[in-house]
Amino acid sequence: MVDTLILDLLDPEEARRPPMAMKDYSDEFKADAVALFESTPGATYKSIAADLGINRNTLRTWVLRSRELGGGVPDAARDARTAVRAPQATPAAEPGERIRQLEARVAELEASERKLETERDILRKAAKYFAGETNR
Repeated sequence: MVDTLILDLLDPEEARRPPMAMKDYSDEFKADAVALFESTPGATYKSIAADLGINRNTLRTWVLRSRELGGGVPDAARDARTAVRAPQATPAAEPGERIRQLEARVAELEASERKLETERDILRKAAKYFAGETNR
């Protein structure tokens, strides 16, 4: 009873869920999940974990382990996560400033493309996995 009360105080939504069975995820899935988190600007463990259908603490553990092992945050992903959306260039802006704004926008779009590609790959793998599970 006390555990439920504590969980309810920390995250009422999570306290109402039944406890989940331990799952065994492939190393490839873990790496894809970490890559998705790292390449998503403004990502939170909770949002990415919800998208993937995993526990947020599980994702957090994978990300921290990846960083400890030297995986770290790729430079492009780190830049994309910390970059603020480039303001729209005005016609009166200096050419050098306009180039910097456009380069920032290109970097943002490339990070977004990587995120979408990673999400697509994860969904394809999940579809194959679940298709195989239903055929057994």
